[in-house]
Amino acid sequence: MPFQEYLKEFISILNQNLNSGSFVKISLGNYHGDEAELKQILIRKVLIKTEDKFAFTFRYKARDVVKNYVIDEGIALISKHLNEGFKICTLFTIQNDFILEELNNGKVIFRTLAPSTKEAPSAQHDKKKVRIIKADSKPYLTELKITDVEGNVFKNAQDKFRQINHYIEILSSLIKELPAGTIKKVADMGSGKGYLTFALYDYLHTVLKLDCEVVGVEYRQDMVDLCNNVAEKSAFDQLKFVQGTIEDYDAKDVNLLIALHACDTATDDAIFKGIKANAELIVVAPCCHKQIRKEIERHKVKNDVSFLIKHGIFLERQAEMVTDGIRALILEYFGYKTKVFEFISDAHTPKNVLIVGVRSNDKGAKKKGEEVKSLKTKAESERQAEVLQKIKESKEYFGIGYHHLERLLEI
Repeated sequence: MPFQEYLKEFISILNQNLNSGSFVKISLGNYHGDEAELKQILIRKVLIKTEDKFAFTFRYKARDVVKNYVIDEGIALISKHLNEGFKICTLFTIQNDFILEELNNGKVIFRTLAPSTKEAPSAQHDKKKVRIIKADSKPYLTELKITDVEGNVFKNAQDKFRQINHYIEILSSLIKELPAGTIKKVADMGSGKGYLTFALYDYLHTVLKLDCEVVGVEYRQDMVDLCNNVAEKSAFDQLKFVQGTIEDYDAKDVNLLIALHACDTATDDAIFKGIKANAELIVVAPCCHKQIRKEIERHKVKNDVSFLIKHGIFLERQAEMVTDGIRALILEYFGYKTKVFEFISDAHTPKNVLIVGVRSNDKGAKKKGEEVKSLKTKAESERQAEVLQKIKESKEYFGIGYHHLERLLEI
């Protein structure tokens, strides 16, 4: 029987299984066509806005491309690909697997095998997001205009609600790396209206069942008053907001220090406070990098990348990377394991950099309550010397007279 007759039979079986709900997926392989680096096509059924469609995943050597097609268009495309390079097609259903294969000698084989799976997958295209912070009837979410009294998220607060959950997801994964019972006191430096502060308190107390104090530090007295009022209405007894600057706040006994979008050297002030407190976890998302940018502009050192700084946007990005890179090195100097990664807080916010410092529990690391000082072991002393040399070389290369955090810590 010619290939086209086999293909016609194969498409008929496909339609039958689509109609009966037995369809699982399709795989096209053994590609001999003209499209460069295309290896395989995987096809599954998805439900998009109440309409069934085929999701085609085109697998290339170094990337995947996903495209959605209405069912009839998808079936036509399957036939097209089988006529233009793919030599084997496997239809998976919950009753049987059907394999249509064209051999190199032109012979066609059509096989029916026992099913690989007996359960049809979900056709949901967008899996419902399981959020750590639930949109329940929580007083703080209502008071902050995120939800109504019944727990429904306002349309104009959807982005903010996603942003809150995104931050909590990041913090939750970092907190889980710490030994049990570590978190006793949290400080959110520059807490603003307290969206994250309230959500973090909710997570620590409601989800993790921790007995810990959370403090929001905010310069604007009206924000402090507002947040303390919301905390009282929410019966968050171990949450308080205090008026003041990051620089002036006494961070003694803080285990987790957070500073999101503290402008310019305020981020350095926050890191300094965390290091001095010997906090187990320091998390900052810097904003603005004016201090180092001014240093680079002032000295105008000639180096391999100096051609970039004649363009303002490149100078700005270079200042950001150098500032945060040295911050990470300084955290390492004081015994922190550092992570620097990019995240997107919501659909309307540019990408941000998060700098994370996790206090090392290695032998020779500082104990809680000790003054910050050089570590005494030979290995740590050597590591500190190496980090200091990296900082020195970086400053010389980019023409930096000083870094604010370096000056605060007197290293």
